Amino acid sequence: GRLRERILRGAHRHGVVAWWPMKLAAMRLRQCDGVTCGPTVAVVAGALLDPRYGRGLSSPGWFAAEQKRVHAEVNRMWPRTLGTTPAGLARAMSGHGVRYRWRLFRGPRDRLADVRAALRAGRPVAMLIGRVVPRHWVLLVEADGPALRCYEPSSGEVRPVGEDDVRRGRLAGLGFSWPFAFVVPAVGNSNV
Repeated sequence: GRLRERILRGAHRHGVVAWWPMKLAAMRLRQCDGVTCGPTVAVVAGALLDPRYGRGLSSPGWFAAEQKRVHAEVNRMWPRTLGTTPAGLARAMSGHGVRYRWRLFRGPRDRLADVRAALRAGRPVAMLIGRVVPRHWVLLVEADGPALRCYEPSSGEVRPVGEDDVRRGRLAGLGFSWPFAFVVPAVGNSNV
């Protein structure tokens, strides 16, 4: 309601995404069911990237309806009960003025340079996590020294994640410990 509207008006009037993680946490935006983590991440990323699109967050019911619309749009050939593919999420995130691509996590040697560069530029980065198999999408929204701030859609919370914990597959507080893939802004060729 009013809180969402005030947050959005203030964030977009100043053109600042840097303080969005705190405001995002206050909004408690949660995925509407057990298989819409990817679409939820795409909708929140779109709100961070596009002020006009983000205004929808102040409308009751819009957030859940938009999650379902995005889910149907990006999963035309993929069963929705299996979630959202990295390529599907890259397409969904690309609709807001920034072209995205996906890439696999490279294990402990992954420097995460593209992830950090995107976050420094105010561009959110989606991260697919799991244990043995990929299971859940989360959204990295800010880098603060060695800590990253991560929007977790099942709780609607923004949680701290250590960059070293990402590299070592020791994620805590997100439901799963191992990163599988990232959806980052495209540079040159992409997988989109």
